[in-house]
Amino acid sequence: MWAVWFVAMYGGLSVACAVAPPPVADGALTWVNGLLLLLTAFTAAALLYAAWRCWLASRAEDDVSGVARSRFIPVVSATVHLSAAMAVLAIGVPAIVLPPCP
Repeated sequence: MWAVWFVAMYGGLSVACAVAPPPVADGALTWVNGLLLLLTAFTAAALLYAAWRCWLASRAEDDVSGVARSRFIPVVSATVHLSAAMAVLAIGVPAIVLPPCP
């Protein structure tokens, strides 16, 4: 999910700047940055939701025996999703202050 977001973010930015660049005088308040921020927010929310679901799965008990299931895979998955969400936010947040097409 992170890799798809990364390619869509920078690929979309490049295409938008080549096809219909916004005026430089607008600064960071452009339609391009707005779309990039929406894409970033949606992706970060999806990754955080996936991390939360994995964390819940790691705490679930087996329905039949009442014994805790293996927790390694869901905990590692939650950690990976959380790390990806932080990376998405760290890379996407500069769209708030930087103009899209210099």
